[in-house]
Amino acid sequence: MTHLPVEGNWKQVKGKIKEQWGRHTDDDLDVIDGKCDQLEGKIQERYGYAKDHRTKDIDDWYRRQTW
Repeated sequence: MTHLPVEGNWKQVKGKIKEQWGRHTDDDLDVIDGKCDQLEGKIQERYGYAKDHRTKDIDDWYRRQTW
């Protein structure tokens, strides 16, 4: 996944991301702007996750969402 399918709902998704990964700032989320690769990078930066762990974490989180 290279882009989170959230067009038009980014403000709502930002809140859900902050619930899951609370270390992200509003500035982080503005930079991410719906791009999955940016989200992965910020998660790795803030939490120190390995690539496979961060990808699994995002995929698990995404499957739990009810857009």
